[in-house]
Amino acid sequence: MAKTADRQSLNTQQPDEQGFFGNYGGAYLPPELVGVMQEITEAYMQIKVDPAFIEELDHLQQTYSGRPSPIYYAKRLSEAVGGAKIYLKREDLNHTGAHKINHCLGEVLLAKKMGKKKVIAETGAGQHGVALATAAALLGLECDIYMGEVDVAKQNPNVRRMQVLGAQVIPVNRGTRTLKDAVDAAFEAYLTDPVNTMYAIGSVVGPHPFPMMVRDFQSVVGREAREQFTTTYGALPNYVMACVGGGSNAMGIFSGFLDDAEVKLVGVEPGGRGPAAGDHAATMTYGKKGILHGFSCYLLQDNAGDPLPVYSIASGLDYPGVGPQHCHLKDIKRVEYVIATDRDALVAFYDLSRLEGIIPALESSHALGYAIKVAAGMSQDQTILVNLSGRGDKDMDYVMEHYPLEAYEEQKLLIKQR
Repeated sequence: MAKTADRQSLNTQQPDEQGFFGNYGGAYLPPELVGVMQEITEAYMQIKVDPAFIEELDHLQQTYSGRPSPIYYAKRLSEAVGGAKIYLKREDLNHTGAHKINHCLGEVLLAKKMGKKKVIAETGAGQHGVALATAAALLGLECDIYMGEVDVAKQNPNVRRMQVLGAQVIPVNRGTRTLKDAVDAAFEAYLTDPVNTMYAIGSVVGPHPFPMMVRDFQSVVGREAREQFTTTYGALPNYVMACVGGGSNAMGIFSGFLDDAEVKLVGVEPGGRGPAAGDHAATMTYGKKGILHGFSCYLLQDNAGDPLPVYSIASGLDYPGVGPQHCHLKDIKRVEYVIATDRDALVAFYDLSRLEGIIPALESSHALGYAIKVAAGMSQDQTILVNLSGRGDKDMDYVMEHYPLEAYEEQKLLIKQR
């Protein structure tokens, strides 16, 4: 079985030649994609050390997407909790409203340098789709986005944004009609013309080199966060927390702190409505090793090894697998993976909105909901840094229709303590 060589630095850990982080990852591909994926790997390994590419990407991040994103002390939220200070890495302030623009700019730049004419992708919450459509418009490539019909209905504002940006949004009406089915459909479309198109995967998942490549593009979040926090506050945070679906925003911020043993890293999975099959998407908590979409990972699966239906209120988290490096980090006990339910996320959604004037994405609200619980049991001189991976504009219509504030008046909302 493939193993990743031991390295002194987890921050700079690379997969082995077969694309494995420990026992997870690899490239399980149909024959017609083996050569194409090798071409992408070779091209990426060249451009990642090319000064011209690095300069162009850095320039776009600074002048187009708005980096560096700030770290914000959520003072009123922290005071309402009454424990540790809660800080937010404001990826919601990026152009397009989430962390997804970080890797989309990199992937589309790579596709253009390889001479591709079109990028293809899946999306759940629509944030990756919007970011990819944005980068494709900027750099002059065609763009097709596959999206489950359930998510099309939930995330209509993002569907309209993709269409305005010139992308073709293709609804997927099979299976659960959510993210996993959108990935299936996008892979099938990619197989029809891998020469002129590139599948721009939206998280640290998929066959090698995508888990490594997306992680590398997202690592700017962790580098910034570590420097900003230590420079401004004179110490490292006690905790760093992020939501985990496929795992790109979490892998991005964790990458800056992996070698800091004193920093506790926590990935927060979607607990949905509870532990029954189909009522959550807590892959690391309930899954076991399997193969999905060309790579091996912890997987929510039935007895035959097929992916189980999954559920989360957050469309960007309802995926039955997770990035291979996350699986490895779980196995070596460097990152703890926990659960936040739909209710935890919704309470945090309202709390942050009313106490700080920041409307978070439902995905990010999972990490925030867990952080609030942990902070309450900590002292006021301790700190938690949460990666606020996206803003909640896309979720407004859905939340207000199905989960109005009045339904939560009997919950332990911090906003009632003002």
